Amino acid sequence: MFGWIWSLIVGAIIGVIAGAITNKGSSMGWIANIAAGLIGSWLGQALLGTWGPQLAGMALIPSIAGAVILVIIVSLIAGSSQK
Repeated sequence: MFGWIWSLIVGAIIGVIAGAITNKGSSMGWIANIAAGLIGSWLGQALLGTWGPQLAGMALIPSIAGAVILVIIVSLIAGSSQK
């Protein structure tokens, strides 16, 4: 019943970790953290598979790696559009 809430919480945590790894976390709001975590989880699992520990149906290591990739790509695009 509350599986989607758990997924949002885990997605937010993955987004926060990705923001901390890339030093972009202070510029991201909580909605961006959730989006980065959920989309990054999908991206990471699509690229790297579903190995490692899992939480809320998300493989944590590939999910964090995917979120880091996503945050870097988005920050590069956002940085180049502000020039």
